[in-house]
Amino acid sequence: MGLDAPPVEETTLKIFNVPNLLSLSRILSVPVFIVLMLEPSPVRALAAGIVFSLASATDWLDGYLARKWGQVTKMGKLLDPIADKILIMSALVVLVEIRSDIVRSWMAILIIGREFAVTGLRAIASSDGIIIPAETVGKYKVGAQITAVLALLLDYYLTRDWLRDLGSYSLWIAMILSVYSAVQYFRTYWKQLN
Repeated sequence: MGLDAPPVEETTLKIFNVPNLLSLSRILSVPVFIVLMLEPSPVRALAAGIVFSLASATDWLDGYLARKWGQVTKMGKLLDPIADKILIMSALVVLVEIRSDIVRSWMAILIIGREFAVTGLRAIASSDGIIIPAETVGKYKVGAQITAVLALLLDYYLTRDWLRDLGSYSLWIAMILSVYSAVQYFRTYWKQLN
């Protein structure tokens, strides 16, 4: 081991800090969410909604704690967006299955495709030494996605028109913001390249 290498315990503590464990818990909640919705029923949809709500809350909490406690790590920067994407993508695929009257497959493909495109673009930009910061629009997009998923799961449980409408409108907003923010990312990258 070289003189510059940190002790193993210190490295382990940095990787397995509370914010990173919260991100990891978000990833681990996805199989629970999926199992609950394999054979959907109103009660299982409610349980899945609770799991999704708790997992979504960790998205805000992990970033807040990482900054507050000075525990921002490379592992956290990788885990956090991956956890977000896995959670949202899983929920969209499940909703295409159980709420195809509202969540069309092409809508899910567009939103999921945008996530892959932007993630790939940011990786390419990073390899060129270009940092593309997260857009504010992206936060609104995530908020709209979470609202859509929760509203549609709760509607499956309660069958209320206003929840169905909220879910439908939020999904459309999320889709529009997804396309808009993707265009912004590509525009920012193109400007910095030139």
